[in-house]
Amino acid sequence: MLHFARWKQAVILGVCLLGVLLCLPNLMPRSAFPSWMEPRQISLGLDLRGGSYLLLEVDLNTVVRERLESAVDGVRGKLRTANIRYVNLAADGPNRRMGFRVLDPAQASTAAAALRELAEPVTLPTGQNVPDIEVTTSPDGTVTATLSEAGLRAKASAAVEQSIEIIRRRVDETGVAEALIARQGQSRILVTLPGVEDPNRIKDLLGRTARMTFHLVDEGANLAGSPPPGVMFLPSERPGERVAVRRSVAVDGKSLTNARAGQDSRTGEWVVNFTFDGTGTRRFADITRANVGRPFAIVLDDKVISAPVIREPITGGQGQISGSFTVRTANDLAVLLRAGALPAPLTIVEERTVGPELGADAIRAGMISLAVGTLFVFIYMGFAYGVLGWFANIALAFNIVLLMAGLSVLEATLTLPGIAGIVLTLGTALDANILINERIREEVKNGRTPINALEAGYTKASGTILDSNVTNLIAMACLYGFGSGPVKGFAVTVAIGTIVQMWTATVLTRLFASWWYRRTRPKELPVFQRPGLSLWERLRRPLFRIFPDGTRIPFMRGAKTGLIISAVLSTLSVAIAFHPGLEKGIDFKGGVEMEIRTPGPGDISVLRGAVGGLGLGDATLLQFGDPATFALRLPAQGDEGGVQRAVTAVREAFEKAVPGTRILRVEAVGNRISDELFLGGLMALGLSFLAMLLYIWIRFEWQFGIAAIATLILDATKTIGFMVLFGIEFNLTTVAAILTIIGFSANDKVVVFDRMRENLRKFKAMPLEQLVDLSINETMNRSLGTSMTLLLSALPLALFGGDTLSGFAWVMVVGIVISAGSSVFIAAPIVLFTGRNRLRMPDTAPPGKAEGAAAS
Repeated sequence: MLHFARWKQAVILGVCLLGVLLCLPNLMPRSAFPSWMEPRQISLGLDLRGGSYLLLEVDLNTVVRERLESAVDGVRGKLRTANIRYVNLAADGPNRRMGFRVLDPAQASTAAAALRELAEPVTLPTGQNVPDIEVTTSPDGTVTATLSEAGLRAKASAAVEQSIEIIRRRVDETGVAEALIARQGQSRILVTLPGVEDPNRIKDLLGRTARMTFHLVDEGANLAGSPPPGVMFLPSERPGERVAVRRSVAVDGKSLTNARAGQDSRTGEWVVNFTFDGTGTRRFADITRANVGRPFAIVLDDKVISAPVIREPITGGQGQISGSFTVRTANDLAVLLRAGALPAPLTIVEERTVGPELGADAIRAGMISLAVGTLFVFIYMGFAYGVLGWFANIALAFNIVLLMAGLSVLEATLTLPGIAGIVLTLGTALDANILINERIREEVKNGRTPINALEAGYTKASGTILDSNVTNLIAMACLYGFGSGPVKGFAVTVAIGTIVQMWTATVLTRLFASWWYRRTRPKELPVFQRPGLSLWERLRRPLFRIFPDGTRIPFMRGAKTGLIISAVLSTLSVAIAFHPGLEKGIDFKGGVEMEIRTPGPGDISVLRGAVGGLGLGDATLLQFGDPATFALRLPAQGDEGGVQRAVTAVREAFEKAVPGTRILRVEAVGNRISDELFLGGLMALGLSFLAMLLYIWIRFEWQFGIAAIATLILDATKTIGFMVLFGIEFNLTTVAAILTIIGFSANDKVVVFDRMRENLRKFKAMPLEQLVDLSINETMNRSLGTSMTLLLSALPLALFGGDTLSGFAWVMVVGIVISAGSSVFIAAPIVLFTGRNRLRMPDTAPPGKAEGAAAS
């Protein structure tokens, strides 16, 4: 209804004002607010302000091995105390079990009971406590303890949570502000470091377990042979040397309370001074008092860093670690010891680093794209729909405001793909207004009065608007569920923009139309041009139409031809997707990509020589933009550790070959992560097809569902064929583009299908072929209008969005063109051929059902 009660108007304006107020904190720095006020602001992603993104994985195998080895040490003592003789006591980490065989099978139950005493309780979600190990015996006297699933989950969860806390302490010690450390999945930890251009030092700090222990040295062990029971050989700081130390830990580094770098007063070398707590002080004093004159090894991460001889008892709880330290390595070791030891090693499985220069360039490119896209779309809507188009433009401005307000409330992180999502929202947000304005034109043409035409336009278009936007939300939900990193930000941005635009298009523009109508009381709506109008009056009306009104083009005469051509193009696209094949990006095949900048114009042969001697596989180095900027790509390096070693080696090689070379961007993805991302991308595409099929099948007849899913698959295959032909990488960003195209294509099909369904009930005797042609002609302006707004918003991304978004934007542009044509030449013919004997059955549909469906 065009009548709005005062309280409704107040609520609508209040929502708009609230959106403006929620956006205002983003215009001021956080430091401008008092300490008691915590403003909700949008944060810039690392690709916009520079920084490092690290995805770490906790080595759960180490957690399992240490738990089993602890059980081995514990049961050895218990069996000795109980005078139970045994053999083959060992831990089997890969199978999560340990065991032994008692020589007297009659003592097996006693041994099993002793082993059960070492079990640690685990609390299940039901509140029940169960042991973390399951003990079994066999008739030959073999006793086996297996780490249970509950025990494994508990150990893994505890290890990850403890690692997060220790990582946070280590990062805080380095002075990095606004670092984000969060759990991701069962065994991974996400670390984002804003403003960190070279994360090498932090990677080194995070990659070291820093478990320090003190062991007595076994001076009688023969280093040339195998270690005797209770002894282990550990490498020394000196290359090629080993030290025999007792397996039992004399003093654990967990008892440290402080560690500081300093200089030895006698030699001037850098050392690390440490202090124990009360328990550690007593233990350290007892050990040193009982072992004067013997070497005492300080072990860090299974490596002996020093083994000084105990000259006298140390009772003060303080000690000193000496070695070949520099000021930096001494400080780093002190940081590690203060933060505490990690419960298990961490591996960097994914790294993405962007320098501040590229971040500034990305912001500039994104803002230019947004400004140009907004200008293009505003001009198009104003000239294509006159005063109603300008109402839509005002609503679009509030759409952007409310979108930014929603992101502010969520304290979202805005990335470059997120800016792309905002730009594309400009196009999709006007789809509902185009639907409404085209419907209003039809109602005026059918002879309705101005107020009835306005009312009917908003009422009849509302169902189509809901259906068409739900398909887009389905695509974004699949992308968010299976995407990663910035791509999730894109999905969130587009989803919020889609929800907001349904409100601004159906409520806010209706309020504007209501105000305008009550103030002007026009005799006719300004939706058609008339001869003899003044210049001002002509400007208030549509100045052009993309597609002429009243056409009766027989599209279905070319139905078979369209399907055959589409099938041939899609078949060829699938064929070239396998050979020569899609060019997978680093997200999906792993490897390393780096962007570097030399102090002046670089000699590419020198840089290639520096990389070529590292033995890192088939390295590709190309000039990238200006003469001082180069792009390097390395293949996958086998494992995640190899990827990180490759990144470090390349950094050092470039710095040595051309001093002053800066790393602008690093992307390093391990094999396992790339496989997971690739599988996630395929699942997102597959589920989006399935979900849209089910939705359209439920909302329409099954013929429409089949036509929609078949068309979407053909659209996607042609888009992939374009990517192969033009060498566009298949990565997470282009998956986002394909899913966006799928959402838009389904949107377009829903509008045409909705008109077909309406005409099926309106023209019960019209042949189906004529009815399909009529529906396409009636919705052609809407389809082309929406395609035009999307093109006008996507083209600036392709032209000004920079290299990061160029592939995404060109895939969008081509996909929009393909989708616009497929509604006419693929989806409609499929409905015609599958529904020829089913949809056109006027005598079988009960009147009540037909009327109810038309009302919907």
